[in-house]
Amino acid sequence: MNRLQKLSKWLINYAILVALLALSGCSILAPQTAPPTLPEPQPADPEPEIVVDTPPPVTKPAPRVPDPEVPEPPQLPPVAIVLTSAQPAYADVARELARHFKNFEVYDLSETERPPVTVLRLINDSDSYAVVAIGLRAARSSIAMSDAPVVFSQVFNYQDYDLLTEKSRGVAAIAPLDAQIDAWRQIDPTISRIGAIIGEGHDDLIIEAELATERHGIDLQVHVSRSDQETLYFFKRMIHNIDGFWLFPDNRILSRRALQQIMEEAERQRVPVLASSEAMLQIGASISVSSVASDIAETITRVIRQIQAGNLARVPAITPLSRVRVTTNKTPQVVDR
Repeated sequence: MNRLQKLSKWLINYAILVALLALSGCSILAPQTAPPTLPEPQPADPEPEIVVDTPPPVTKPAPRVPDPEVPEPPQLPPVAIVLTSAQPAYADVARELARHFKNFEVYDLSETERPPVTVLRLINDSDSYAVVAIGLRAARSSIAMSDAPVVFSQVFNYQDYDLLTEKSRGVAAIAPLDAQIDAWRQIDPTISRIGAIIGEGHDDLIIEAELATERHGIDLQVHVSRSDQETLYFFKRMIHNIDGFWLFPDNRILSRRALQQIMEEAERQRVPVLASSEAMLQIGASISVSSVASDIAETITRVIRQIQAGNLARVPAITPLSRVRVTTNKTPQVVDR
């Protein structure tokens, strides 16, 4: 009996213990599990750097410096314009000169009532700063008798008359040779062999002609003549070996008879002739490449400005022209180049 009471008491105590364990969440009896592993905390992204563009400093534009004023050239001095005659080749230049000079006087030596001596006395007594002599007679008279500097033009054989002195300068009598060849080549690209005959004393002109034809790939045959008869002799020898004849205005070696025979023979052989005057077209020339009156007047004006500035010694003996007038016998069209 005592054993049963002890057993019953033990069972009651055991039941109470189990009930207490159940109430405590069975932490003792339940199997033990490892606590969940939490992820390592990631470092937070750095705060973005805020960059503020600093505007460039405002720079005021530099004040505009005005272009330096180009001083106007001084007014041209008064001049005396002396013409050999009133023919258009001379009168046209005088008319163009009148566009440049406000104070000028024109004298025509072909007027019989005033011989050259009288004309030059009038000029020397006037306030003319310089003399512009157009044509050979005007140039010879002016250089011989004028007290003022002389600028001459329209004189081809100036070296025969001692026209270049300490107080005189000249302007070329014909258009630039390179421009003449260029115009000829444009009209007739087949030109490849040119002949020319010229009088003595034109060594510089021959060199210029050789350089011009060489630049255009043209063969040039040049003969120096001393008379019209010798000119015809040279022409008849060269006519069969050329496809163009370059006629220079050298009246020392070109009489009317010689000129006529040259034109007739050139026409028979179908050799074109280039002349420096439009008048030559009427007697058989194929093309004329002549000077331009306005260009002659502008060139004379530039020379006088240099003389006015005290630079006479620096002015070339002969100042070249820069423009040409092209005319053919097949069309009346005229082109200034």
